[in-house]
Amino acid sequence: MRAIAEGLFTDEAEPRLIGGRDRETGRIVFPCPPSAAYEPVALSREGTLWSYTVQRYRPKSPPYAGPEAFRPWIVAYVELPGEVIVEAPLHGVGLDDARIGMPVRFAPAPLHPDDPESVLIPAFAAAGVPA
Repeated sequence: MRAIAEGLFTDEAEPRLIGGRDRETGRIVFPCPPSAAYEPVALSREGTLWSYTVQRYRPKSPPYAGPEAFRPWIVAYVELPGEVIVEAPLHGVGLDDARIGMPVRFAPAPLHPDDPESVLIPAFAAAGVPA
């Protein structure tokens, strides 16, 4: 598995996001800042859909680096209990089927879905849906 950036995911069989815990306050952020003030911490795989919106148009490039053939996607805000809220795409859920409070799990996804060599980005899927 090759993440879009180093230090985003653990290398476990079932990867997790790597957040950063502020050494002074204990507050957790994602991603982990490159600073001695933060210690890396593996985040929960499971969370809840806290809020969401649907990205219905192709974002401006740069910074957008996704597929040229645009498909709308759900931009999810996932609450990882007691840790942090993470923004990431929600895959495997119809645009009209997302529900605030639904259980989700971390499921890295290819940036370019049609490219078998694509880097992976942080993403979530409905809990119970195979990765």
